[in-house]
Amino acid sequence: MTQKELIRKCKKGNRAAQEELYRTYSAVLFGICLKYSRNKTEAEDNLHDSFMTVYEKIHQFRDKGSFEGWLKRITVNTVLQKYRKKEPLSLVEETPDPDGDPEPGTGTGEELSLGTLLQFVQELPEKYRITFNLYVLDGYSHKEISESLGTSEGTSKSNLARARAILRDRIKNTKINIA
Repeated sequence: MTQKELIRKCKKGNRAAQEELYRTYSAVLFGICLKYSRNKTEAEDNLHDSFMTVYEKIHQFRDKGSFEGWLKRITVNTVLQKYRKKEPLSLVEETPDPDGDPEPGTGTGEELSLGTLLQFVQELPEKYRITFNLYVLDGYSHKEISESLGTSEGTSKSNLARARAILRDRIKNTKINIA
């Protein structure tokens, strides 16, 4: 089935087409959800919510631009909408380990695995994680981020700087695991 046929059938509410749409795009969209989520379970919930929104709004897709790009935008917006609905979070201060031991990792800062880096990003306080992902990984401007999150551009810049500082410290303090 072509992409146009798939979209047309999904617009008519065809369950088999919706299932095919999910199978085709769930891996890509799950990767996006993982970037913005604290853990795999939260990412799975965000993916589910994103597909529910896609099925509900697919009639709004007018065949202008990339369908996958439209799906990605829906996914990011769904995750951000959930974030905005949460109660405001207070600033989270990093507390050092009482034993002075850095977190164990998988290598030096230059040799960290992608999984470890993703874990570090996922462990950022929510405001910092979302701002970091939008700016660094998705290429949003501070103006776009502030509009999406309902904050000022200065807050966006501050959250990005704090996220980078936390990540820099985590990477710097990662122990080398020698097998």
